[in-house]
This record gives sequence, C-alpha cells and structure tokens, in this order.
Amino acid sequence: MGFMNDAQTWTVIGVVSAVLFSMIGVVSTLFVRILRAEIGGLRGEMNARFDAVNSKFDVVHSRIDAMSARIDGLDRDVQALVKRTFGLDRE
Repeated sequence: MGFMNDAQTWTVIGVVSAVLFSMIGVVSTLFVRILRAEIGGLRGEMNARFDAVNSKFDVVHSRIDAMSARIDGLDRDVQALVKRTFGLDRE
C-alpha cells in the first residue's frame, strides 16, 4: 500500500465532499418535511380547540342574552309598578 498521488487525493476529497453535501441536503429536506407535518398537526389540533372554545362562548352569549331579556322584562315591570304606585310617568 503506497501513498496516493495528487489526483487520487483530490478525487477522494471531491467524493467525500459530494457525499457530505448530499447527506446534508437529504437530512435537511427530511427535517423540513417532518417539521411541516408536525406544524400541520398542531394547526389542526389548535383549530379544533379554538372551535370548542368558540362553541362554549356561544353558549355563554346565549345565556347572557336570555338574562338580558329577563332583566329587560323586570325593568318594564318595575316601571309599571312605579307608574301605578306613584302616578309618575318615567321616561
């Protein structure tokens, strides 16, 4: 086994460099694909949770609207009682 001459040395350097850069390219491509898939899954999960929170808020808003309607009715009844009791027209 002898030493390599200059042409063989540069060929080995070129081959090793090509393999190294191709491996870096493959690994980075796979990493980007995995990252995109994970972000897509997270996006779907977050959208589902936001939809669940929105539906809960819709229930709360409907309860508040019902309570507001009841308070409006109570206000109307109190105004009628005040008018009848004191003979006042409050407007």
